[in-house]
Amino acid sequence: MGANGNVARMSPRQKMINLMYIVLTAMLALNVSSDVLNGFSLVEDGLKRTNSNVSDRNAALYLQLEEFCKQNPQKGKVWYDKATEVRKKTIALCSFIDSLKLMIVRDADGDEGKVDNILNQDNLEASSKIMVTYGNGNKLQQRLIAYRDYISAFVPDSTKRNAIRKSLTPRPVPQKDSMIEVPWVTGMFENMPVVASVTLLSKIQNDVLFAEGEALAALLNNVDAGDVRVNQLDAFVIPNSRLVMRGGKYTADIVLAAVDTTQRPAIFIGGKQLPENSRTYEFSTSQVGTFNYSGYLEVVHGDGSVSKLPFQSDYTVIEPTATVSATMMNVLYAGIDNPISISVPGVPQNAVSATMTNGSLARSGDQWLARPTTVGSECVISVSATIEGRAQTVSTASFRVRKLPDPTAYIAYKDSKGNEERYKGSKPFAKSILLSCGGIGAAIDDNLLNVQYSVIEFETVVFDSMGNAIPEKSNGAKFSERQITSFRRLSRGKRFYITRIRAKGPDGIVRDLSPLEVIVN
Repeated sequence: MGANGNVARMSPRQKMINLMYIVLTAMLALNVSSDVLNGFSLVEDGLKRTNSNVSDRNAALYLQLEEFCKQNPQKGKVWYDKATEVRKKTIALCSFIDSLKLMIVRDADGDEGKVDNILNQDNLEASSKIMVTYGNGNKLQQRLIAYRDYISAFVPDSTKRNAIRKSLTPRPVPQKDSMIEVPWVTGMFENMPVVASVTLLSKIQNDVLFAEGEALAALLNNVDAGDVRVNQLDAFVIPNSRLVMRGGKYTADIVLAAVDTTQRPAIFIGGKQLPENSRTYEFSTSQVGTFNYSGYLEVVHGDGSVSKLPFQSDYTVIEPTATVSATMMNVLYAGIDNPISISVPGVPQNAVSATMTNGSLARSGDQWLARPTTVGSECVISVSATIEGRAQTVSTASFRVRKLPDPTAYIAYKDSKGNEERYKGSKPFAKSILLSCGGIGAAIDDNLLNVQYSVIEFETVVFDSMGNAIPEKSNGAKFSERQITSFRRLSRGKRFYITRIRAKGPDGIVRDLSPLEVIVN
């Protein structure tokens, strides 16, 4: 669940934290209904995906540190070793939490119980026994505190460091309808349904993985791979490219490191000096192949002595080629127009043409629009160019075709200036605005894709004063009269949920979307 249009887009971790409101609200219910238990399952599924994404991000940061260590062990090993220790401690803590999940589920479902298929979701004894009676909750609390103190020391940013310490600090929990606080273990796990305990432990894992990511990012910044130390004079050749199309121009800069701006060195290539104050070596190419050249710089020192600093380089002349790249994650999505960039170096756009299998390809200004048809099959784009009056195929490229990702549900409304905004849940929403909205919509609007979906149906779940869930069905994409009536009864600070949302995209696929939490203001 994201933020509304007045707030910057939330990260996956922040979205996950907002989902936990569902868990906290469900805990207040006197009776755990099947709808609420199903809600926990939806939250747990979302947390699994979020944790997987955060883990992949952390692994990528770790690999960057590993690669730098291989390239520059003297400078990178100290940070790589610290990152390795961070990874070990994170994996150990997450594995311990996974073991707690399994113990709780098997206490409720038997020795064959599985965390991803909980049978007795409403069991209220297993969590208390494993976490409170057997003392595993206290062990988890101690390990969280130790990990918090360890990991936060790697984060120099005080705001991020305080956020990590806050998220990993087990605090006493206020009792319902009371100002009395109970210990964290008791408040979180005593008389808690199995599915709720598993979801809470997944949330803790997410906090741990987020903290690991911040620590790894800080270690990577410490490497300062762009830092350069100058300790000697040397000559460098900086070509625009070592690959040159036949008939094109080769261009390179000849520079002296730590050069004195008050005087420029004389540059000699092949026994000939470049024009005074020039450092660019340029000539036209005519043959295909790899070629070498060399020369030297003449540097006059303050005492009048002259130093000659030699240099050499090479370049490669190639036949014409083409570049084809998808501008949306290198993936083509079925059912929509995918922007494609197609170009041939040295050839104007009006001399370039292209065709595509498994769909259609059309030019749109300087870009192309590819619309694949069959998901799972490849699209092959063939590029031709007219060079010196003759058309020739210069390149082909293959792309996988995938179905569109699931959209996000929202409630459309207009702000005080008449601009359309989208409320995506987990923030206070004015009751007056809610009552003026006709229904909900769904779209992918993540700054990468902008695809609108048609909502087919949905349900709203409102909790009465006893905590019982009251579901009401919609009128297609619109709020039904019964739903609007239930909204009018809601007081400030109450929450309700829009669930069982089904929407159809331009690819014709009907999807079940994640729930939307609405906080009435």
